[in-house]
Amino acid sequence: MQSSVKEIHRKELFGHPVGLFILFFTEMWERFSYYGMRGILVLYIATSATAIDPGLGWSNKDAIWLYGWYTMLVYVASIPGGWIADKFLGQKKTVMLGGLLLCAGHVTLAIPQDWAFFTGLILIILGVGGLKPNISTMVGGLYQEGDIRRDSGFTIFYIGINIGAFLASISVGLVAYYYGWHYGFGLAGVGMLLGQAVFIWGQKFLKGVGEFSGGKNVSEEERIAAKRPLNKIEKDRVLVLLLSFLIVIVFWGAFEQAGGLMNLYTDAKVDRTIGLSWLQEIPAAVFQSLNAGYIIIFGTLVGGFWIWWKKSGKESSSLFKMAIGTIIMGLGYIFMMFASKEASSEVFGKAAMIWIFLAYLFHTIGELCTSPVSLSFITKLAPIKYASIMMGVYFAATGFGNKLAGSIGESSQLHPYQGEMIVSKEAVLPYMSKDSMEIKNPDKKIVKIYDYPINEDKNFGIKTQVYLDNDAVVFQEIKSGKPLNDLFKLTDNKDNNLAKLKETLQENNATSSSPYHAKLVFEKNRDAAQKIENKGDGENYEVSFVLEEEQSEQEYSTFLWLTVFTVSFGLLLILFLKKLKKLTHGAEDHEHDMKDNEPYELAGTDINKTN
Repeated sequence: MQSSVKEIHRKELFGHPVGLFILFFTEMWERFSYYGMRGILVLYIATSATAIDPGLGWSNKDAIWLYGWYTMLVYVASIPGGWIADKFLGQKKTVMLGGLLLCAGHVTLAIPQDWAFFTGLILIILGVGGLKPNISTMVGGLYQEGDIRRDSGFTIFYIGINIGAFLASISVGLVAYYYGWHYGFGLAGVGMLLGQAVFIWGQKFLKGVGEFSGGKNVSEEERIAAKRPLNKIEKDRVLVLLLSFLIVIVFWGAFEQAGGLMNLYTDAKVDRTIGLSWLQEIPAAVFQSLNAGYIIIFGTLVGGFWIWWKKSGKESSSLFKMAIGTIIMGLGYIFMMFASKEASSEVFGKAAMIWIFLAYLFHTIGELCTSPVSLSFITKLAPIKYASIMMGVYFAATGFGNKLAGSIGESSQLHPYQGEMIVSKEAVLPYMSKDSMEIKNPDKKIVKIYDYPINEDKNFGIKTQVYLDNDAVVFQEIKSGKPLNDLFKLTDNKDNNLAKLKETLQENNATSSSPYHAKLVFEKNRDAAQKIENKGDGENYEVSFVLEEEQSEQEYSTFLWLTVFTVSFGLLLILFLKKLKKLTHGAEDHEHDMKDNEPYELAGTDINKTN
């Protein structure tokens, strides 16, 4: 992308324009709010609606379904966000508007009402759509074309994103764990307010960046450049950008299992105990900080490696980096396969935390080779008149990747078999023990009591063996060997639970000597649990379960498929690398260290030259 640039010499800090650090801190706090909320989102949706801190009470499968749609729409909204910036407001004003919508959305999420939850999600979708593509384009506008610092500038910017994500995953996760979901959502909102304040304060360092191409601050030459039709080179570059977005979809489709499948897997099947006096086990949401923590540690190292690699005369095009990143990220799922094997090696077993640490490490190295590079790639190739909308299309591709991730994660979760308890609570008391639990007293204060869960309308579970005996499905408690069939009956619905269960057990030869296993979860119906006068009556309990062996096999197959597909895709991309590079017309061939007296490129000041 060639450009005629204004002679603006920007004040520098650590070798980069000061404006980079304004955008760095703005994005850091915005990502604090987003990733803090995202880290607890699927856990909140899947938490029982009758818990002491109730969630929506959806199944894991449905929780991942909503998560996939939400994360897709968050990024797809970047297309109208980029279009509004290009056609009406400019990047800077659109970022301001998006930030205000985000503040409103996060504040709304802190309200403990179902309507507030869904309203807050809608506002966040709109806000991210306005802020995300345009603030990234503004980063590119700080650098002159050919400035070798551009990629490292985006890496620094990317570190800011992940400092926010790291702090959020720990702090919001712990606040939600100790004080409740909506306090966690509220803390995420505080981050967004700080980000908006930084952006407003730092406007003096962003003069001439992200201005509207039809505004009064833009020269006549720039207005003409923004209106002229694309030439052949620009069309080819747009084409290669669109092809690169396919890489983005594949990469994020695999990577974004972090907030869905891997989040739920960590919660249910990873041994998170540490035995500290103040923290017996690490909340699952806190593991979301691993990715961001690794980026903070390795971000500059990976960026520096690629600069050294390029100066050594080796292949270092953006497309090559993205292919290598996809391969490395995919290899991370090998560790999840090990985790799955370890957890399934014993009945209701759990995997060691080391596998999660290693998986996130490989995912992070892959991300550092792909994501900041792809952001920089867009600012190198996108025609100025479509700069923001191309960034919007990139984030939309990220959104489609997130939806793909949701679909993959959803497919990894089995539909639970469902039924209802058909005995009085006295009949199930022998299968449970008293336990310490928190409840709200009549004054709405949380207090600890020691009682049977059913007396407080709480969930309880019974671990069972499941097998076929003369075409009859037998449920037998693991500890005592007592039969459980008289406690509940399966619901006869369109999925034909009983017939499907029999078929699965028969196919896998589940007998009394080689049984399958399931944890029967007894949960009071949400509507019945709202009636305080019926508290502890033991009625209206529903039952759900999945076969542990079947679920483990499904998860292992998902991790295996993710590994094979992403590695194969990355290798295929390398195979066609030369042909794809031709379409860039040498956009990355002349990157070099810029001299101190060279001017900076402005977002909104493109091109009269064609090569």
